[in-house]
Amino acid sequence: ASGLAEMGAHWIHGPSPGNPVFCLASRYGLLGPEAAREENQQVEAGGHPPMPSVTYGSSGKVLNPKAVHEARDLFYALLASTRAFQGSKEPPWPSVGQYVRAEIARTVPTMAGGEEDARRLQLAVLAACLKLECCISGTHSMDLVALEPFGEYVSLPGLDCTFPGGYSSLAERLLSDLPEGTVLLNKAVRTIQWQGSFREEGDDARVFPVRVECEDGDVFLADHVIVTVPLGFLKEHHQEFFQPPLPERKVQAIRSLGFGTNNKIFLEFEQPFWEPEQQLLEVVWEEESPLEEPSADLEAEWFKKLIGFVVLQPPEQHGHVLCGFIAGKESEHMETLSDAEVLSAMTRVLRTMTGNPSLPAPRSVLRSRWHSAPYTRGSYSYVAVGSSGDDIDVLAQPLPEDPRDSRPLQLLFAGEATHRTFYSTTHGALLSGWREAERLNQLFQAPVPA
Repeated sequence: ASGLAEMGAHWIHGPSPGNPVFCLASRYGLLGPEAAREENQQVEAGGHPPMPSVTYGSSGKVLNPKAVHEARDLFYALLASTRAFQGSKEPPWPSVGQYVRAEIARTVPTMAGGEEDARRLQLAVLAACLKLECCISGTHSMDLVALEPFGEYVSLPGLDCTFPGGYSSLAERLLSDLPEGTVLLNKAVRTIQWQGSFREEGDDARVFPVRVECEDGDVFLADHVIVTVPLGFLKEHHQEFFQPPLPERKVQAIRSLGFGTNNKIFLEFEQPFWEPEQQLLEVVWEEESPLEEPSADLEAEWFKKLIGFVVLQPPEQHGHVLCGFIAGKESEHMETLSDAEVLSAMTRVLRTMTGNPSLPAPRSVLRSRWHSAPYTRGSYSYVAVGSSGDDIDVLAQPLPEDPRDSRPLQLLFAGEATHRTFYSTTHGALLSGWREAERLNQLFQAPVPA
């Protein structure tokens, strides 16, 4: 099979005119006919696309869709109510997780008699909603996500869509406009020296403030460098990566912003066990409740963090493939396991959920490992407790800090973690790159002082 599996970015989130990824993809003709439809661009999904879904419970039955919907609607109403705390001097709780749990405790009453089962199911679905939110935020727990700035993140309208030819079809299209040899791949950088005076061998005329040294020993001199490495890499290596080290304010922003892991687990099946119209198979562990401490046994229970599976469409292109999503420490633990261990755990989960102990195991497994990847160390950023949107802006500020410096804009910073309202997205990353390119344009067009 020529199946296509996106190991990284999956959807265009909010494909509408305000999304530059969508605009480029449309202009280049990279999208399917559905995605381009006017109506699809007007859907307000609030970052939670409605998909035809079926929800399996750990008792091996499909859960009552009405009960699932009610619990989910309550959850999204609570999530939407976090917007009220933007700019608030004294939010009621430091984190989104603590706020949501307190509200659940307040609004899901202790029901007496036969209602106890209904309440238990509602709590189990709410626990599953929190896990899904962890995947969306790329965090281990919503208790790590700051409440006050949470509403600064902006969701664009439009029904999330994918690239029929893969996300890379966009990058390839952009690359094709550049002269051959402009972009060097597999060329890891060891250090960026700035505030220096570097000369090309044999050319004393020209002095450069920046020297980029690669791990293979190659050196590039420059006036300006745009740094787009992931925040996870910066957290780990900023000290030796930049010489001299970054100023304290910048380091503080790198330290305090959140950066977590969201991974995918692809399972390929000989035959589907799901119905053709199902696009999402959700998983709810019925004994769980957001009001109780989760089990601390990562090894034994990591797979319970899995939120469920998206069915890759269309099967003609992908074969019968499910894509599971899992975030946080459990996701990082999953990276340390063998393919066989992951496949076996996923088979157990699906047999438990479908109530079919002889459900055939998947024929193969493929997964992302964003935490182990040395140059990413996770997936994307979030605004953690103890940080704010201001930290994103500080991270985005070019260096040197002094605007009167005679050699301005030596280091510029782009990437998803530098966009205050679109962090964690490809459109945020793209816009941040354009922002820094524009900064250099402005500098080059500045009138020369007389």
